[in-house]
Amino acid sequence: MHGSTSRLTAYPPSLREQPVADPAVPRMELVDWAERYGLVAGITTREHGFSLGLWSEENVGQVMTRWRAFRAAFHAAFPVTVLSHQIHGSAVRWHDELSDGWLVLDGVDGHATRARGVLLTVTVADCVPVYLAAPTTGAVALVHAGWRGASAGILARGVEVLKARAFVRAQDIIMHCGVGICGPCYEVGSEVLSRFTARTESASGHVDLRAVLAGQAGELGIEQVTVSPWCSAHDREHFFSHRASDGRDGRMVAYLGLPRA
Repeated sequence: MHGSTSRLTAYPPSLREQPVADPAVPRMELVDWAERYGLVAGITTREHGFSLGLWSEENVGQVMTRWRAFRAAFHAAFPVTVLSHQIHGSAVRWHDELSDGWLVLDGVDGHATRARGVLLTVTVADCVPVYLAAPTTGAVALVHAGWRGASAGILARGVEVLKARAFVRAQDIIMHCGVGICGPCYEVGSEVLSRFTARTESASGHVDLRAVLAGQAGELGIEQVTVSPWCSAHDREHFFSHRASDGRDGRMVAYLGLPRA
């Protein structure tokens, strides 16, 4: 069962995303990953209503204006931006060298690459962005993991793609579970809860998706896992939350890449 957490003996250490001083694109980043591995990994925030949800009810022109600001902030280091219309599935796409500009896909919930200057993105608003990297090779992957994706094995698929295309072992991969809804804020029905337990559930309960994903990482052989302490639901002054807003909120964009040399 993809939701198994049998090898998770302790909750992984916390790694906090830190605010970036850029009034044009409000965001937070993993300073530790930048300093140790040269990677750019972060997430936009909700300051100034900075929603990047292209497939939402908001005016497309307004959202595209923010996307252009986002692209401008990263273009010097990342001439290529990859995004997709996500479907809460388990498809992860590998990207080789790409022409400068946008690559917009449909039906993909994860991306991986070893190419410099390619910025991988996923949109989130409670689901967990999972950042994967093999620093010795420069290979990275970013997946969008809500309960459907987590139970369908999107993390395993992301690791499989990195191992097959970047020729790395699971032990070479580091992982960070980014900003998402925390367990106490995420009450689900029995049909969801049963996806993550070894028994049939008959009542509602709470699911900590980051704990689930960390447990899956252990099963896959990943030894270095951290989690964000931020919760998209109860830290709503910083983040959008689909659950806390009853589906009315915008979307953040999580991003990951190795800058152009």
